[in-house]
Amino acid sequence: MTWSQNYSPLGGLGLSALVAAIPIVVLLGLLAFWHVRAQIAALAGLLVAFAVAIFIFHMPPSLTFAAAGYGVAFGVFPIGWIILNAIFIYNLSVETGGFSVLQRQVAGLSGDRRIQALLIAFSFGAFIEGAAGFGAPVAISGALLIGLGFKPLEAAKLALIGNTAPVAYGALGTPLITLAKMTELDLQLLTSMVGRQLPFFSLLVPFWLIAAQAGWRGMVAVWPACLVTGATFGLSQFLVSNFIGPMLVDIISAIVSMGALVLLMKVWKPASDQPADQTTPAKSTAPAPVAAPITGSAGKAWLPWIFLSMFVFLWGLPVIKTALNSVFAPTFPVPLLHKAVLRVPPVALTPEAEPAIFALNALSATGTALLVAGVLAGFALGLTPRRLLALYGRTFWQVRVSLLTIALMLALGFTTRYSGTDTTMGLVMAGTGWWFPFFSPLIGWLGVALTGSDTSSNVLFGNLQKVSAEQLNLSPILTCAANSSGGVMGKMIDAQSIVVAAVATGGRPDSPDAGTVLRSVFWHSVALALLVGVLVMLQAYVFPGMIPK
Repeated sequence: MTWSQNYSPLGGLGLSALVAAIPIVVLLGLLAFWHVRAQIAALAGLLVAFAVAIFIFHMPPSLTFAAAGYGVAFGVFPIGWIILNAIFIYNLSVETGGFSVLQRQVAGLSGDRRIQALLIAFSFGAFIEGAAGFGAPVAISGALLIGLGFKPLEAAKLALIGNTAPVAYGALGTPLITLAKMTELDLQLLTSMVGRQLPFFSLLVPFWLIAAQAGWRGMVAVWPACLVTGATFGLSQFLVSNFIGPMLVDIISAIVSMGALVLLMKVWKPASDQPADQTTPAKSTAPAPVAAPITGSAGKAWLPWIFLSMFVFLWGLPVIKTALNSVFAPTFPVPLLHKAVLRVPPVALTPEAEPAIFALNALSATGTALLVAGVLAGFALGLTPRRLLALYGRTFWQVRVSLLTIALMLALGFTTRYSGTDTTMGLVMAGTGWWFPFFSPLIGWLGVALTGSDTSSNVLFGNLQKVSAEQLNLSPILTCAANSSGGVMGKMIDAQSIVVAAVATGGRPDSPDAGTVLRSVFWHSVALALLVGVLVMLQAYVFPGMIPK
């Protein structure tokens, strides 16, 4: 039995969209204004989403609960699995004393917290995004910044803002590969188009990041570092995307950007440093000491992060991923839900069944790569299996509530996706006619803000962008690419990222809750998304030569 989505259950699209937005308004309102704990806010939003889906959009209850269950499973694997193992590696580094060595090394490059933010939140975060995605860069960057003495809220905000420009090419190009598959558009054309949009923001975001951290004057004082970091990243992003492909864009750009910043610091220094608070890293909940401190051994101090980078990169390569998936990755359709929901025009040209296939992807590839990296690094640092197991158990206890929150957030997102309520909101923007190029990236922004994934947003709205563009005699390459480019600005406010940032910077008396983190980045996300809309508008009507043929 199948059920067709109805995008105007109340007769008018505008009124239906207002009702469809109620679960999101409830979630964000409870988080941002009433300071309700994240897991309670997520549960309240989910219950409201159930009511809207069943009683307004007339989704069968069995499908509604199946969609929520699918979201819970996805929240645990891969999202929660990644977060758990990322925090495990951080705790391992702290407990063995290696993090204090890294702290001195990064401070040796520059004791200025603005330079450290550029290096960690932007460049290194982009490397992790390119290799892993799915929340890993926010978790790892936030934890690293905390260890370097940043205040928890500042670390969370910087990690979220920094994780914007790289997202469209994250996880070895997965969002664009998925978009090409969904829309049947040429992958290289889509990759090139995004590579003619995001480099402008790759140049802008380092300046924006430091202005958000230290104010206008603080940013002006380090403008050469912002320029070098952003320009080298943006130029590499353009060249790799237009002449190679989507898979290595972030990784190559991040390496070039980090190398350029390190070289700059050898010949230039800020006129005056702004040091971070030189406090010790947040204490792990594991018993200490677990091993003899490795103070003074720079090579050993970097081992967890070297293993992390190496295994995450290798695990993402298609050859290795395919081999692992053939042995370790069970894939099965979600009971009741698989191909039971029909997406209908104008979202699809003809009614098409929405797949719902749960795949563990080599036991959730990125998270497992992090676990393997942590275990091997632990052995290399002299930890016994018993000590490693104890540390892992304490890490799980540390993030247990956050794992529950992430599962509830994803249940809400999947309920809105399969009920069609998020599509209803997207259709309101798609009906804007001549202004559609401006609103096209905002549709992607909405999709990522609701689903937590640029890939999911491309799945959700890719065909909508293509159909709308064809009806308006616009380039579908432009609007579909804009869906992904605009979506990256929604990454900093999606519920999943907010919770991840709060978890990664937790463990101290002044650690922020999810609502505080959301308020600190919300308007940054909106402003950057609007700027993407302006750029796409210019590309559609003023500079159409920028659209690849």
